[in-house]
Amino acid sequence: MSLSAIAIFCGSSFGNDPAYAEAARLTGRTLAERDITVVYGGGHVGLMGTVADAALEAGGRVIGVIPRQLDDRELAHHALTELHVVESMHERKALMAELSDAFIALPGGAGTLEEIAEQWTWAQLTIHEKPSGFLDVAGFWAPMRDLLDRMVGSGFVRQEQSGIVSFSDNLDELLTMLAAPPSWTDKWGKANEEVPQP
Repeated sequence: MSLSAIAIFCGSSFGNDPAYAEAARLTGRTLAERDITVVYGGGHVGLMGTVADAALEAGGRVIGVIPRQLDDRELAHHALTELHVVESMHERKALMAELSDAFIALPGGAGTLEEIAEQWTWAQLTIHEKPSGFLDVAGFWAPMRDLLDRMVGSGFVRQEQSGIVSFSDNLDELLTMLAAPPSWTDKWGKANEEVPQP
């Protein structure tokens, strides 16, 4: 599967481990070097700004999507290739999904988790067939991997659907996983082509 644009979800803070910012710089730079457009939340702060700046410095294309309320608080990055100002968080996530071929979560808080979980859910429901990945920086997402295993073991997520999300502490490996053709079934156990698309 060709990856021409990837949405990055990550913290608007830096966190307390320098490894988080280093991973954000690596992500932005690597995507730019591979000619993959970075789609992200449009902010200039925290890991979000770090990803964007690293991609821009490497000559990459960066598209930001930010709600007007946050733009009004002067949090937007105004040196991007494109900046879309939308009216709500719902519009933000929908446009980011539309512009992207896959999704990666770097370390972050509740917003990061909510954003990647929604895209995972949309793939489960065959709203789209786009994979999600967790870049497991310094073990940050290890509890999430354990939680997915518990969801599968407890019968809330089909084993066939667990392939919607990938985990790796290596960015190159994670990008390879995300580029693989979709192989999962939908929430009810049918292959994607058997389910009418919305």
